[in-house]
Amino acid sequence: MTKAEHLLHLARRAGAMIATAESCTGGKVAAAITDIAGSSAVFDRGFVTYSNAAKVAQLGVRESTLSAYGAVSEAVAIEMAEGALAHSQASLTVATTGIAGPGGSEHKPEGRVCFALARRGGPTFSETVEFGARGRAGVRQAATEHALDLLTGALAVE
Repeated sequence: MTKAEHLLHLARRAGAMIATAESCTGGKVAAAITDIAGSSAVFDRGFVTYSNAAKVAQLGVRESTLSAYGAVSEAVAIEMAEGALAHSQASLTVATTGIAGPGGSEHKPEGRVCFALARRGGPTFSETVEFGARGRAGVRQAATEHALDLLTGALAVE
């Protein structure tokens, strides 16, 4: 059973509906979920908000948060995940924003990805993971897998 298949099994069992809010993963989390037949029973929608303008327009991320912390921050990931909850029928959302590469900076190196997990009626969790300079495809894949793990972990405790 793949990670996505296990996630869908748990979501069905919990009666959960999932949405994604993705930047650096560019829809890969939503694609991994919707690759599975029957995913429409538990997957509502995916937001791919690559630009800051899209984060603001589609998810309600505040310009002030982007200015204060930058797009690659837990603060923005939290607003993305909570925005996905507010703009969907989902009960559980995950957000990704990071530096896939190539490049980065001393303060925000390649491979840094911020995640947030929000659930209706519950607290929002956030974390930053340093995947390292694995190359663009490697960072995006690692972030996708981690996002699936976060969703699975949230459903496994229900």
